[in-house]
Amino acid sequence: MSAAPIPAAAIDAAVAEARDFLRDPGGGEQALLERLAASALLLGEAFTGTLLIRRTVEDVLPASAEWRMLAEAPVSAIAGITGLPAEGAPFVLPAEGYAIDIDGGGRGWVRVMQPGSAGRVAVSYTAGLAGDWASLPAPLAQGVVALVAHLFEDRGRAGQPPAAVAALWRPYRRLRLSAERRA
Repeated sequence: MSAAPIPAAAIDAAVAEARDFLRDPGGGEQALLERLAASALLLGEAFTGTLLIRRTVEDVLPASAEWRMLAEAPVSAIAGITGLPAEGAPFVLPAEGYAIDIDGGGRGWVRVMQPGSAGRVAVSYTAGLAGDWASLPAPLAQGVVALVAHLFEDRGRAGQPPAAVAALWRPYRRLRLSAERRA
């Protein structure tokens, strides 16, 4: 799985809100705050099991007639499937050679009925909860800001993040108790 990087505009917006939260109107330590904001966004995604800001993703899966779940969620669009043969150039699978679905939970599913010479497929799709920072639900954004502020003020003292961060993110958490299967 490879996701596009978090958009710079989302990182900049998170830094601006973190500066307000820290009551720091200056422009100092911008690079540090940008790294902390990117880290906080990625930690939020890991905690919730959801891409927070919408972007493109590519998963490589075995070519199989069984339904395979895509790694990231919520999926808003599945753009296409490319066959990856052991030898030779990748090729676009014809639409009748595969099936795609996005379920009510925003999980993307793919199955390949006619893989041709492909043993694996690359699935290109768009996933993420919000189109930009401004569209991100307030509790998720506030958790990111609080984590940025904590990381900035803690500066490696290894203090625990505020419990409020997990409390803000918990309602958005996607848990998997076992591998999901589909008939």
